[in-house]
Order: sequence, then structure tokens, then C-alpha cells
Amino acid sequence: MSSARIETLKAYKNRIQGAYGSQLSTVAALIVLCLILSILTPRFLTTGNIISVLLQSSINSILALGMTFIIITGNIDLAVGSVAAFAGSITGFLMVNYGLNPFLGILLALSLGTLTGLISGLVITSIGIPAFIATLGSMSVWRGLALQFTGGSTSFGLPEIIKYLGQGYVGPIPVPVIITVIVYSIASFILGKTPFGLSTYAIGGNEQAAHLSGINVKSVKVKLFCLHGFLSGLGGLVLAGRLNSTMGVMATGYELDAIAAVVIGGTSMFGGEGIVWGTLVGAVLMGVLRNGLNLLHVSPYWQMVAIGLVIVFAVSVDSLRRSFDE
Repeated sequence: MSSARIETLKAYKNRIQGAYGSQLSTVAALIVLCLILSILTPRFLTTGNIISVLLQSSINSILALGMTFIIITGNIDLAVGSVAAFAGSITGFLMVNYGLNPFLGILLALSLGTLTGLISGLVITSIGIPAFIATLGSMSVWRGLALQFTGGSTSFGLPEIIKYLGQGYVGPIPVPVIITVIVYSIASFILGKTPFGLSTYAIGGNEQAAHLSGINVKSVKVKLFCLHGFLSGLGGLVLAGRLNSTMGVMATGYELDAIAAVVIGGTSMFGGEGIVWGTLVGAVLMGVLRNGLNLLHVSPYWQMVAIGLVIVFAVSVDSLRRSFDE
């Protein structure tokens, strides 16, 4: 590893350590929101409701985790919901209608997700198409292929192992929550403790400088999109198990929730800053907000307004902070 690359990675490691403070506002907002909801409705701070919030937040958390890596590089992926549907619905269709072994089905879903990420990464890095445009197009491609392959049908009655991924419990803790904690722990280590993770921050901070310091920018980007696709496939599996069914229209709109969780969690849309645990807090905050509004019998349409305002506020805070830093 060249000395220039080592210095670049060290600089970004120091920047990461200093950036943890920016996530504290999200944690504070989550605590305040929980306190307010506990006052407004006594049903909020019950054990069952808290577990329900964590369970409902788990799928978005998994999908948002891969998105965190992408946004840290200054890119975005609009196809995450379509990829989850593509991997989950095709796998479910084959297991229900053709008796595909469920363990092979799990491997297939993860492989299909990874394949979509590989294709997106190669298109973006080799052809030079902006990630926004490339994934906007692939959002329709993967969704269309999912619907075409399944004939627009719904596959009910998935194997027990798939249901366990979405509905199982280990003691009082839902399996999706356990999966979420495991993947976040691994991702946190990769992003904060490995040269690959530090290269991700370097690319988001200044792609040209990262290239000049010896980082293979194209290779890192392709690997990141593969990782994102893998996690999207995993999210599709967990969602399939939760529903005990798959269909080509599953996970519609999930890309917006994933992006929202990342932004609310403190990852900068301008790239170069963010931590995975912040994304997890952002996803949980969204889950708490939706759950609280449901308990208060607020219209789903006003819930959409509330989530949109939170996203705009989070991006505005990031923009203002950057302007003050400059």
C-alpha cells in the first residue's frame, strides 16, 4: 500500500471518529419522540409494542444498511425495493411452484441480489452513467422482470425456514431483529476498521484525490453495489418470510424509506460522512414515528407528510452544517 494511500485512509479514519457526534442529534430526537409518545398514549411504552416497532423497522434497517455504503460514496441507489422484489419473488415462486430446496432458495435470493448490484456497479463505473440515472432505470427493469417471471401471481405458503427468517423468535427477540444486529455489527467493522471501509469514505470525500492516492475507485464502487445488492436480497427474504408470500409488487416504495433512514441517521447526501449505527437509529426513529402516529389514529396520508418533512429537515441540517464548516 502506497504512503499516499495510507495517509489518505488515516485522514478519513480521524474524520470518521470525529463524525460520531453528528449522530447524537438523531439519538436525542429518538429519545424525545419516545418520551412524547409515551405521554400521549400509554400503549406506546409496552414491551409488546416496543418489540413490534423493532420488528417493523428490521426490514428497512437491512435495506438501508447497503444504502449507507452507497450514499457515503456520494452516490444513490433507487432500485433497492425492486431488487428485494426481484430476488424475493422469483425465489418464492420457484420454492412454492417448483419445489426448490429452501436452502438453495436462500442462496439464490442472495445471489440474485448480488448479481443486480454487480450489473449496476459495472454500468456505473464502466459506462460512466450517473448512479441516479442507472438505478432509476434498473428500478423498472428488476421490477418488470420480477412480474414477468412470476406472471404477476402471488406465491403463498413458503417453506418453514423462510417463514422463520421473518416470523421466528429466539426467546422474546424476533429473528429479523437478530439478523439486523448481526449484519450491522459486521458492516460497522468493515466500514470503520478495514482499508476497504476507509476507502469508501475517501471516495465520498474526494473521488479524484482517492484515485490519485492509489485507491482503485471503480473496483471499490462495484464491490459496494454488490454488497448493497446482497443486503437487498436478504431484505427480500426476510420480507417474504414476514408475509409468508411473495409477489412482484412486494417492497414497493421501500427505496424511499431506506434513503430516509440513512439521511435521518446522519449520513451526508454529499458523501464522505456517516456511520451504520446512525442509519439503524434513523430506521428505528421512522418506525417509532409511524407506530406512534398509528396509535394516535393519525391518517396514513398525514404520516407520509410527517416522514417527508423529517427527511427535508435532516437534509437541511446537513446542508447548514456544511455551510458553517466551510
